[in-house]
Amino acid sequence: MRALVCHAIDDMDSVVLGDLPEPAPGPGEILIDVAVAGVNFADLLVLKDQYQFRSEPPFAPGMEAAGVVVAVGSDVDHVAVGDRVAVVGYSGAFAQRWAVDATMAVSVPDDIPWDVAASLSIGYGTSYHALKQRAAIEPGETILVLGAAGGVGSSAVELAVAMGARVIAAASSAEKTAFCRELGAHHVINYVDEDLRSAVKELTAGRGVDVVYDPVGGEMSEVAFRLLRWQGRHLVIGFAAGSIPSLPMNLPLLKGASLVGVFWGAFGSHQPELFRANAEDLFAMVSDGRIAPRITARFPLADARSALELVAGRGAMGRVVVEVDTGASVDTTQA
Repeated sequence: MRALVCHAIDDMDSVVLGDLPEPAPGPGEILIDVAVAGVNFADLLVLKDQYQFRSEPPFAPGMEAAGVVVAVGSDVDHVAVGDRVAVVGYSGAFAQRWAVDATMAVSVPDDIPWDVAASLSIGYGTSYHALKQRAAIEPGETILVLGAAGGVGSSAVELAVAMGARVIAAASSAEKTAFCRELGAHHVINYVDEDLRSAVKELTAGRGVDVVYDPVGGEMSEVAFRLLRWQGRHLVIGFAAGSIPSLPMNLPLLKGASLVGVFWGAFGSHQPELFRANAEDLFAMVSDGRIAPRITARFPLADARSALELVAGRGAMGRVVVEVDTGASVDTTQA
């Protein structure tokens, strides 16, 4: 089958269109015809062997996709051949077919397009879990979203607005802050041209924010943590800045604040029923218009490496997708 294939770790030149053996679903797995795959910053970490789990070359990158089930392995009872599903894994999405853990598969309603279905799992799934279960955000609370124009940050902005929060979106350019305005952010900060601390203090009359959503890490994390109000929550999403910050532990003590880890993939493994319930909530929010994922760039499978390079260059806003087979339909003769 055709796939974008990584032949060597930490070598983007080795990531090229090629062929891989067609997978077969093992026990507890399903095989899908991939319609559309989502592109995420974490894909780059996998290619550099900097993610929590390692993939051995040759492999197809890509952590989320949507498509049609063409075969099921043993011990699978909630998914059947012909189902429209959204799936996640640690690699394999940038290919014509993908064998994945059925636990992480959720049914896609007929009214949800493939590109939207492939855009909800990781970015929106992470943000919804972070805001609903980990931060327990309440209407009227104020949230500061760092990296707010990126794949996960933009989803946090949109979801927080839909959940009734007051959103301060921080991004690195005028173009990106304008994009955050389109998503519904109440206030925006260009932290290249403005001092983040001063701007947030002014917007909150010195009181700070209830929640920080932090997919960035690096030096910005401590600055943001210091902007929390009493008993605020700092959501640790990731480290797009490239470095894992160290936080003086007197800060949580003095603020009565919580440093809250958000590992969405582990959440799906440990609490699969709640994981799927969250996905159903997200599909319902799309259907009734409360959220509308912004897909700002599309690439064919043959040019999937360019999609990764766009994300690596920090030029992407919203969601980026790879279109594999948007007319995906069931063909069990090849399963």
